[in-house]
Amino acid sequence: MSALSFDFKKVLKKFRENAKITQEEMADELNITQSHVSKYERGRKVIDLETFMRWAQVTNSEVQAAAILFGTDVCAQAAQLMTLVPAFAGGMFTWML
Repeated sequence: MSALSFDFKKVLKKFRENAKITQEEMADELNITQSHVSKYERGRKVIDLETFMRWAQVTNSEVQAAAILFGTDVCAQAAQLMTLVPAFAGGMFTWML
């Protein structure tokens, strides 16, 4: 799923709620009105990239935001990387001997 077809409203609200930030606090951080925050979260207004990235920074959700923008399934990628760690560690150990 590309970022262009992604439904940002659910993600924006989830990012904010996970960070335990109110709509008013988010509005202050982004220098916008609480009404704009509400409209973004309800899908009544399309968020621009700059505001989306700032939203991610404020909520400490940069990794998740990047995954959305680049179409990466973070969990699948992490699981795949975890399978490579033992082989890498074993190879390093053998090389050091």
